Amino acid sequence: MTDDAKKGLRQAALDYHQFPKPGKLEIRATKPLANGRDLARAYSPGVAEACLEIKSDAKTARDYTARGNLVAVVTNGSAVLGLGNIGALASKPVMEGKAVLFKKFANIDCFDIELNEPDPEKLADIVCALEPTFGAINLEDIKAPDCFIVEKLCRERMNIPVFHDDQHGTAIVVGAAATNALRVAGKAFADIKIVSTGGGAAGIACLNMLLKLGVKRENVWLCDIEGLVYEGRETDMTPQKAEYAQGTTPATLDDVIADADLFLGLSGPGVLKPEMVAKMAARPIIFALANPNPEIDPEEARAVNPDAIIATGRSDFPNQVNNVLCFPFIFRGALDAGATEINDEMKIACVEGIAALARATTSAEAAAAYQGEQMTFGADYLIPKPFDPRLMGVVASAVAGAACTTGVATRPIDDMPAYKARLDRSVFKSAMIMRPVFDAARTAERTIVFAEGEDERVLRASQAIMEETTDTPILIGRPEVIERRCERAGLKIRPGIDFSIVNPENDPRYRDYWETYHKLMARRGVTPDLAKAIMRTNTTAIGAVMVHRGEADSLICGTFGQYLWHLKYVNQILGTEQYHPVGALSLMILEDGPLFIADTQVHPEPTPEQIAETVIGAARHVRRFGMDPKIALCSHSQFGNLDCDTGRRMRAAMEILDSAPRDFAYEGEMHVDSALDVELRNRVFPEAHLPGAANTLVFANTDAASAVRNALKMKAGGLEVGPILMGMGNRCHIVTPSITARGLLNMSALAGTPVAHYG
Repeated sequence: MTDDAKKGLRQAALDYHQFPKPGKLEIRATKPLANGRDLARAYSPGVAEACLEIKSDAKTARDYTARGNLVAVVTNGSAVLGLGNIGALASKPVMEGKAVLFKKFANIDCFDIELNEPDPEKLADIVCALEPTFGAINLEDIKAPDCFIVEKLCRERMNIPVFHDDQHGTAIVVGAAATNALRVAGKAFADIKIVSTGGGAAGIACLNMLLKLGVKRENVWLCDIEGLVYEGRETDMTPQKAEYAQGTTPATLDDVIADADLFLGLSGPGVLKPEMVAKMAARPIIFALANPNPEIDPEEARAVNPDAIIATGRSDFPNQVNNVLCFPFIFRGALDAGATEINDEMKIACVEGIAALARATTSAEAAAAYQGEQMTFGADYLIPKPFDPRLMGVVASAVAGAACTTGVATRPIDDMPAYKARLDRSVFKSAMIMRPVFDAARTAERTIVFAEGEDERVLRASQAIMEETTDTPILIGRPEVIERRCERAGLKIRPGIDFSIVNPENDPRYRDYWETYHKLMARRGVTPDLAKAIMRTNTTAIGAVMVHRGEADSLICGTFGQYLWHLKYVNQILGTEQYHPVGALSLMILEDGPLFIADTQVHPEPTPEQIAETVIGAARHVRRFGMDPKIALCSHSQFGNLDCDTGRRMRAAMEILDSAPRDFAYEGEMHVDSALDVELRNRVFPEAHLPGAANTLVFANTDAASAVRNALKMKAGGLEVGPILMGMGNRCHIVTPSITARGLLNMSALAGTPVAHYG
């Protein structure tokens, strides 16, 4: 890397920390403080009631304060990773970063605490005094052997979990990676020889964990900068190192590396030489975890032994041993169970959960975050990626379960599957609101055809469909392409076994399909030759013909291309007097709840009749999600205050709606803020019939609806479910190119719901 490139990266990192606001953390209130009533409850006199409840029963602190979800990251800056003893103040950016990771990956609130205290016993005194404030303590970047002393004293004196992540977090992830590496290599913990470099906190903790997993103490050889740790050695020794002494004479790493099955490096760059790798056992496992530069470059190791299984601490090589796979989730499980400590059983449960997840099919979300990387279990994929959203449910529930079974949980979790489902819902924002839809979809087995069957998102969604629903997918695409992409994505499903395929290039039903399409379109200018060409090239038309012929219950298309292009062919083939496109309804899942938007795609400038149809259709679909529709007809005009086109059409639509009894609440025409703010609406139009805030906004043109939808996605973090194509009897849904595999799964559940469930 050039000097200019290095300067550019350095400046980018500094800018990231400085702008738009210095640091990576801020504190936000979780309760309103808008008036005197709120103030009286938040502080005096109302706060006294919460204080007295906690004084009466200390356990209620979890109910009335943030303590049950609050972790302290504590350091004295004496051993900051890659930087050494830089002091407490200079370590603050690292600790803020750790707090951000807690929040991002496990929704745990965190304070970073940097202490100017080099004495380990005094440091432990300070940490112990913090117990009333926090639900757990994460010790970080404290040099060895002081870290052992601090942790021991805190664990003995505190009744909340204390976890030194540099030790145990690293050990847990190493344990998971080693578990899977041995599986790939065909070896067992009890039989392997381990040679380790680095006698610091992380190195010792990793060896201790490997012993718990079955490694024999006599098969471990520990080296450090002074060479082999042997009995009687006096230089640079600690009690922790002495437990791994081997023999009575000095030796070097080169002397003991022969026939080693696993090299565990937590030391420094270049420690393991290629000639040493050549001496190791067949199919050696090399964990070169020094940061930023490993003990040996992976390419150097593979040049000597191409069968070597390698992990590093770097993100630009496969198998990054990253503590973020562990610490957010072990704390999540411990806090939720009210654990008084994090014991060995909880750590091993964490190891097993992480290892098992790597052996499972890669999640679509992780694949999207790491595009282009091979993510199939094997030598180059031993542990899951940090952005795999399943880590929360799998690891935290395993840890909480171990806390309950070992008796350290003060709030035992009785229904572990329900707890895991709750964790999953906290990660997958759509899971909670989609639950009624999935429940309804499971009552019938339906066949869903995907027009873009070669798309990896479709392939991942298809596997999820077979795992989570009773539906059967059919994919339109070339079999060899689908097969190859399933393998590349690490998916277990295979065409012809788990799902069927329609091959546009060569399918025995081709004649039936083009003749069906021609019969439908013969009087609309479609010749036999054109029908043949469309049934060879237009997968949306092929899928629609399948639904028309009864070979599939529903079509999902639109992962590429323009919405109205797909709609043209869907309407040609599936449109009838009974079934015709009414509008597109998008569900936006926001931080404060769901909001439906219509019509985002179908009618650019809908007539009053089309607007009324959209309102009626939206009400029907909102109920599919277990909600009572509260629909606002939105316009630039508000209750007749402007004589504009959108106002006139909305008022005419209101007249149509008012002409017959309706079993849902609606009101209009109004501004969006009046729809969502009840107090504002009451000031403007006290006679409004809409109870509470609207949960559905219907607009007078697609420009407005689509703009609101996209603004909510991009600036408010809204997650879209949809668009839902209303009016087609659930026989087709057209998605948009930005949809994810999870979004396709949600749409398949909607498509898989029998029409009888929603009218």
